[in-house]
Amino acid sequence: MSITNLTRSAVYGQNGMICSNSPLAASAGLRVLQEGGTAFDAALAVAAVEAVTIVPSNGLGGDSFILTYEAATGKVTNINSSGAAASGAEAEYYRSQGLALMPIQGPHSVSVPGEAAAWEVMHRDFCTMPFADLLAPAIRYAEQGFPVPPRIARAFAGNAELLARFSATADIYLANGGRPPRVGEVLVNRDLANTIRSVAEGGADAFYRSDLTTKLVDGLNNAGGLFTEADFAGHQAEVVQPISTSYRGHTVYQTRPPSQGFILLEMLNIVSGHDLSSMTPNSADSIHLLVEAKKIAYSDRNRMAGDPNFVDWPLGGLLSMEYADMRRDQIHPFQAGSEVRPLMPVDGRGDTTYFCVADGAGNAVSWIHSLSNGFGSGVVAPGTGVLFNNRAGRGFTLEPDHPNVIEPGKRTMHTLNCYLTTVDGQAAIIGGTPGGDFQPQCGIQMLTKLIDGGLQPQDAVESPRWFSFPGTDPATLSRSGELRVEVGMPDDTVRDLQRMGHNVVQNPLGSYYGSVQLIVRDRQRGVLAGASDPRGDGQAAAY
Repeated sequence: MSITNLTRSAVYGQNGMICSNSPLAASAGLRVLQEGGTAFDAALAVAAVEAVTIVPSNGLGGDSFILTYEAATGKVTNINSSGAAASGAEAEYYRSQGLALMPIQGPHSVSVPGEAAAWEVMHRDFCTMPFADLLAPAIRYAEQGFPVPPRIARAFAGNAELLARFSATADIYLANGGRPPRVGEVLVNRDLANTIRSVAEGGADAFYRSDLTTKLVDGLNNAGGLFTEADFAGHQAEVVQPISTSYRGHTVYQTRPPSQGFILLEMLNIVSGHDLSSMTPNSADSIHLLVEAKKIAYSDRNRMAGDPNFVDWPLGGLLSMEYADMRRDQIHPFQAGSEVRPLMPVDGRGDTTYFCVADGAGNAVSWIHSLSNGFGSGVVAPGTGVLFNNRAGRGFTLEPDHPNVIEPGKRTMHTLNCYLTTVDGQAAIIGGTPGGDFQPQCGIQMLTKLIDGGLQPQDAVESPRWFSFPGTDPATLSRSGELRVEVGMPDDTVRDLQRMGHNVVQNPLGSYYGSVQLIVRDRQRGVLAGASDPRGDGQAAAY
């Protein structure tokens, strides 16, 4: 069952597939594939164009988490590039200002951006084409401009007050007589073009260890920030082994902490003990099971997880099947839970964009990057065109002794995560979505609908969704729980969930419930199916 009034056909291809929230980015990546590039080359071109064209959601001022699959070796690699808090970011400093929560906007909400470092590692370790060639389309769209699509125009209109707070931001985004760009108007950011050109020529050093770095740090600190150039110079993207679990014949890979991707794997482990294939997708019994598993996994994240460089917490225990067996017993089959009972492991709205790429040789990339909230901190460093994230404001707490309390040089636990599955060592499902704390919840909905429910990719993407709130955001954790469902969810499902004790709230359609991009590989026929969410402005492009 598709969501009301929104429907698309899946896109099929043999030589390559790109699913992106930016049609311009998808086209840029498609050209790379047509010119003989790999999925990795195309992914870098897509990422760079998205950093220019999906202004509210991501850019060089944000972070990236990536999964790559190499068909020649069957190896899955995880690139994590999220930055740390400023050198002066002591929790006591903010408490002394009378704050109980981190500032959600402005320079104190910023962490060191990781995007440029992710680009360099992707190119160094996986790409075959010249770095400058792959960044050229992004430079062109920044320098010559691009027409603003509808949803981005609405985001501009809804954030005009934030954009007006900082003069360098207003100079770019309120250049039309003090108002933001409207649908179809061409948005130009020549300073950003020059910044990307610097990265194309000088690599990550040009962003983190150069005169440009001085501009970035001065821009933040002149607005009141607490950074040093050493904070930027110390940033490196991590190349690590992803975390994974087995689910119904699929090996499901996720991004390693500080990403909270482990939540999806923990949820899958918990529900693996139930026969979801006997339940109709979006029936009350299936949603109830998934929601209760969500409550357990998110409680574990909130109680224990932190930057593994600062906090020792039992990731292996949380992902063990022994632990899932114990946690599964806490789910009542017909009654919604409220408080989740603590249990130690056995061994001691956000605004983001996601895209995926696969090529005819079997390689695949799952890539998510973000500024955190829409337009991030709102701060642009003058002369750079770089809009900074607000990840520190969204992710850190000021609660003493909490594993996620802000400290200098510490990374916040990160909502960004994406998934990739393999079957018999070959890439099978590549997917993800923007949406902050909604991401793991959307992931389990997509995977169970595809694997257990047998839905086709586009049907799974367009099926109505639910969102169990709150999640992990320190600013909302004290609010009472809601099970938010899209309009279009079957009426009998809503009634049965209410009878089980869920506080069901129906919300209108839209990207509030994510904007999934999904590729499924038919290994027998050698065909790629691409599904792009009609809740967003994106598309699936085939080669």
